[in-house]
Formats: sequence, structure tokens, C-alpha cells
Amino acid sequence: MFDLDGTLIETASEIKDAVNDTLIFFGQAQVSQQQINIWIGHGTRHLIKDALAHVGMNPSKIEADFLKIYLQFDYFYSRRCGTTSVIYPHVIDVLKKLKNQSIKLAVITNKESIYTQQLLNHHQLLPFFDEVVSGDTFEFKKPNPFAIQYCLQKFNLTPSQALFVGDSSVDAQTARNAGVSVWLLPYGYNMGQPLVDACPDRVIESFLALMP
Repeated sequence: MFDLDGTLIETASEIKDAVNDTLIFFGQAQVSQQQINIWIGHGTRHLIKDALAHVGMNPSKIEADFLKIYLQFDYFYSRRCGTTSVIYPHVIDVLKKLKNQSIKLAVITNKESIYTQQLLNHHQLLPFFDEVVSGDTFEFKKPNPFAIQYCLQKFNLTPSQALFVGDSSVDAQTARNAGVSVWLLPYGYNMGQPLVDACPDRVIESFLALMP
């Protein structure tokens, strides 16, 4: 099971562009790439609220106008999604080899399904996966373990037969909550915190560590 943003695909640049498109539209200051990288991980709505708070928008106004702001972001991001993102090195080769070994593959992300599908389709990764669970597929998001438990049940597997691969403490906590081993990649987005603090089973330098 794989996280998406920061694990399979580098997406932060196009997320930053869509957030700044939205902020400019509403007459607000822009935010930096570094700030966006810190906010990624809890889903789009959470990230937008972080950005609005950072540029000084009144909390009550954020709540009152959030639907309008979110819909505007949706307009911009639907046009940005897939435009500047890139697949990380070795991802396709490793997914092909895992697929050829008849290993079940899944994506578990807090990204909303409309963006998840658009991103995976754009980069032609969707055919590799037997299951895709997005942030709005179920009632619960990571770090709630429900999505992992759902995949284990669907494929009739025990936690000891599964591995979660991600890039953040959210991913590590999700796997721990499900009793599944977790390996983390160092090149993603961990909210500005040292990866070792997430206490994964392993930190791997690249996807090559997943080769059968």
C-alpha cells in the first residue's frame, strides 16, 4: 500500500500554484513552496485552511467563506493537477515488477478522489493498482487505520502480509494503528519534521528497496 503525494508522485509545485491562484483571486498574499510542503499530508481542505490562516485571513471569515474559497481552489487545481508533477525515480519499474509477482497494490491517500483519479490517470499509474482509497472514499482519513483494514479484508490478508510505503509521520501512524509494517521515503513531505521521529520500520532511499 502506497501513499500518493510525496511517495509516488512529486506534486507540491502544482499544489502551490493552485493555492496561490486562489489566494490571488481573493486578494491575499502568496505562500512559498516550503510552506506548502509543510502543510501537505492532511488533505486539501486542511491545507487551504492552513494557507488562509497563514496569510492572516480572519478565522470567522475562513469558516463563513470556506465553501466559496474551496470551490475556487477546485477550479484552479483541476486545471493544474498533473501539469508540473513528476513521478519519482524507479516508481514505474518497481510497480511493474511487483505487479508481475502478483502482489496486490493499493494507493491510500488523504487527497480527494477527484484529484487522485486525475493525477493517477495523467501519469498512467492507475492500471497498476488493485485498489485506490482517497480521502473522501470513506468517512475516515489517515491516520485512522480504516483504509488499510479495508484493503487487508478485501484481499484476505493479515497485517503481517502487508507493507505500507509513505513519506510522513501520518503514514507511519496509520500503519502502526493497523498493525502493519511501514517504510518511509526521505524525499517527500513530513510537515517539516525529521523523518526518524516518525519511527518507521525502515527509511529507504528510493523505490529500488522494494524490488522483489
